[in-house]
Amino acid sequence: MLVTRGFGIIGTGVIAAIHADAIAMLSETGLADARLVAVTDVAAGSAAAFAAARGCPAEPDLAALLARRDVEVVCVCVPSGLHAQIAVQAAKAGKHLVVEKPIDVSLDAADRLIDAARVAGVALTVISQHRFDPGLVELKRLLDDGALGRLVLAEASTKWYRTQGYYDSAAWRGTWAMDGGSLMNQGVHYVDLLRWCMGPAAEVSAVCSTQAHQIEVEDTALAVVRFASGAVGTILSSTAAFPGFPQRLEITGTAGTVTVEDGRIVRRALAADPARESPERPGTSESPAAPAAAAAADPAAVDVASHAAQLADLLGAVDTGHEPAVTGESGRAALEIVLAVYESSRTGRPVSLGR
Repeated sequence: MLVTRGFGIIGTGVIAAIHADAIAMLSETGLADARLVAVTDVAAGSAAAFAAARGCPAEPDLAALLARRDVEVVCVCVPSGLHAQIAVQAAKAGKHLVVEKPIDVSLDAADRLIDAARVAGVALTVISQHRFDPGLVELKRLLDDGALGRLVLAEASTKWYRTQGYYDSAAWRGTWAMDGGSLMNQGVHYVDLLRWCMGPAAEVSAVCSTQAHQIEVEDTALAVVRFASGAVGTILSSTAAFPGFPQRLEITGTAGTVTVEDGRIVRRALAADPARESPERPGTSESPAAPAAAAAADPAAVDVASHAAQLADLLGAVDTGHEPAVTGESGRAALEIVLAVYESSRTGRPVSLGR
């Protein structure tokens, strides 16, 4: 018999709705018996409206939510610069942690969070839901099987569009302290996928600029990455690419190339395949993904199924005592690359990585 898991959501902004839908999907699909127990937000009105729509109470503050014994897991959906501060308190209260991307905006904060979860003995996952997209699952299987040969080249591209109104919608958006730019906020997903597929990064050279918005952070970033394996890759991230395009990851090895767009394999060319090159047809097992490029122009248009899969993975880790598929260290590694991009852009010099 499935054990009911009680979730709490901290922060009821745009992404919180995705978490609430993902929690509901766990039970609807039989992945887990889960329910949203309570929410909280420093904006009491926002929390009350969100709770009313979801049929759960809104707690007056963080302490009240963390004091609830029926909350076993918390989803941290506050601004990025507060992730560690809030999640550390939740860990000390014995709650398992689902932290929205990025893990935080500094490595010191990430380390405090990782250490707090370890000391408290709670599970920690950082949202990187695209690892659970069907196309990425298949790509990782091909890589693990050696089907692409020795890895040579990779490209990660997030060419999205956000209006000035998006940044103006909250004072923390587009700031270094609480948000970060297009790479930290939007592109970090495919930074994580790039590292997941290619292994540790050794050096980054980058240029960042603010092209189309009145914000203090970058809205366009371009980087060249040298991996520890000797392979090379590029990262492109922008919120100035009207009207917004599918996120794209392409991995090339000595025995083939696979291209993923918005979670779906759109082309594979493998030396071991009889046809050598196979454009994937819509409706094949590699996907369906979300409607093409929906999230590219709409922050709320996120595929809930992959979020639900990551929540289910966390609950499985809690049940078995194993680490989640996406750990705090995974979130830290992606953050380290993002911060190296920023440092290289500021200094005009390559930046070496490594903990």
